[in-house]
This record gives sequence, structure tokens and C-alpha cells, in this order.
Amino acid sequence: MTAHPLRRALPLFLLAGLCLTSLDTTAKWLVRDYTLFLVVWARYAGQMVVVTPYVWHRAGRGFWRTNRLRLQLIRSSMLLAATFCYFGALRYLPLAQASAITFLTPMIVVVLSGPLLDELPDRWRWATTITGFIGILIVSRPGSAVFQPAALLLVAAAAFNGLYYLLTRKLAGEDKHTTLFYSALVGTVGLTVCLPWAATEGMPGPRDGALFLLLGILAGLGHAFVIRAYVAAPASLLTPFAYLQLLWATAYGYFIFGQLPDRFSALGMAVIVASGVVLAWHERPRLPVPSPEIVDPGPGAPIP
Repeated sequence: MTAHPLRRALPLFLLAGLCLTSLDTTAKWLVRDYTLFLVVWARYAGQMVVVTPYVWHRAGRGFWRTNRLRLQLIRSSMLLAATFCYFGALRYLPLAQASAITFLTPMIVVVLSGPLLDELPDRWRWATTITGFIGILIVSRPGSAVFQPAALLLVAAAAFNGLYYLLTRKLAGEDKHTTLFYSALVGTVGLTVCLPWAATEGMPGPRDGALFLLLGILAGLGHAFVIRAYVAAPASLLTPFAYLQLLWATAYGYFIFGQLPDRFSALGMAVIVASGVVLAWHERPRLPVPSPEIVDPGPGAPIP
């Protein structure tokens, strides 16, 4: 009897979520003392180190060749912009609430799938999208720790991330390994070229140097675990478990930064999780189970 695909994929997916939430936590710690540019560069450099040998092994020497270079570059630039906005917001906002607001991404995908992909959302999609948006309004209400201008960066991050996922679907005809490679390439090369002019701090001390190294390792491991999980099982089965990242973000926020969501923020986060799980459950019958697809996660949380 064949084992259920979740038996192999779920532990990998949960490890990926833990790595990526740890990545966000490390980034939040580092952006307090270092430029946002340097922190984002370390994140992409780590991803590049892990992704390149993987795609070379899976796709062969020509893994970098693409017939849609312009669209690949635009797509990867959307991911880079999302990372800048998300890490920039983490400097000012609590980790758990910031992670919750980034789950606005699937809702943006639903809204834009009509004009960009000619896919008309049904009533279930609209209902869960509106419910999730209400949850985000509860989290970011006036008087909360999130109600400040930096929260707009999270909205921008979700918008860029949504465009990134939609462009990924536009590239469905391309080799998925090539697309995964360009996700790391654009950020790594672009930021490395500008690094001498943007990194104004001196050399980090041993502790911070270790954290920068950890940032790259977590990015690389997170992406590696996501890849292996989506090879073992389709995204439709795994997506509901992505919301466990909110629990890890809450724990990190409390134990490392002394930040804990209040009652209303916790309620809003619960509404977001419920709407996302219902949407994922509704989409499951539509998606084929036998052919899982490699998906590259965005800046940190959430995993798509």
C-alpha cells in the first residue's frame, strides 16, 4: 500500500516553515543595527548557494537558459521588492502581527487573477478573501502596535508577492528549475554589484557575523525543504499547514523581542488562519494530486 504523500512531505514542510520564520526573526534582529540592504543581500546569497547546485543537478548544464528572460527578470524583481518591504517593516513592527499581514498575499492573488490571468474567482474565493481581509483589519486596527506607517510596507510586500506568484503562473511553460534559479540570481547579482556603495557599516563582530551567516543558512535550508516537500506532495495538501508559521512567529516574538499579540490581534490572526484554511480546503478538489510542482517561497513567511 502506497503511503500518503503527506507522511513524507509534512515534516519537510514544517521544517521549512520553522527555518523561514527563524530567518524573519534573524532579519528583524539584524536590521536594528545594520542597513536593510546588507541584510537582504545575505538572505539572497544564502539562497543562491543552495539553489544553484540543486538546479544544476536536476536540469543539467543548461539550467540557466530561458525563452522568456524579460518575464523571468520582472518576476524575480517582484520577489526582491517584496523582501525589501517585508524586512524593512520588521524593523518597526511586532513579528507575529507582521507575519499575519503578509498572508494578505493569497487574497491579492484572488483579486488579480481575473484581470491578469483571465481566471474568474467564484463565490467561495471571494468570501474567504473578504473574511481574511477583515482579519487583517482587526490585526492592524487603530491603537494596535501595527497601526503605523510601516504597516504600509507589509501591504506593499504582500502586493509584490502576489504579483510574483501570478507571474510564476505565467511562466508555467518554462522549466521549473530554471525559474527557481532566477529567483535567487536576480537578487544575488543585483545586490552584490551595489554592495560596495550600500554597505556603510564596518565589519560585524563575531556574534553579528554568525547571525549573518545564519541568515544565509536559514534561507538556503528553508528553500531546500520547501522544494523537497513540494516534490513529495502537491501544494493543495500542504498550504493549510503554512499557517502554523504564525504560532512560531508568536513564540519568537515573545521570547526574543518581548512582544505578544493582544486579544484583538489574536482574534484577527485566527480569522486570517480560518479563511486561509477554508480557501485551501475548497481548492483541493480542483488541483491534480499526482504531479506536485516546485514552488519557491517568498521573502519569509508565508510559504505559498
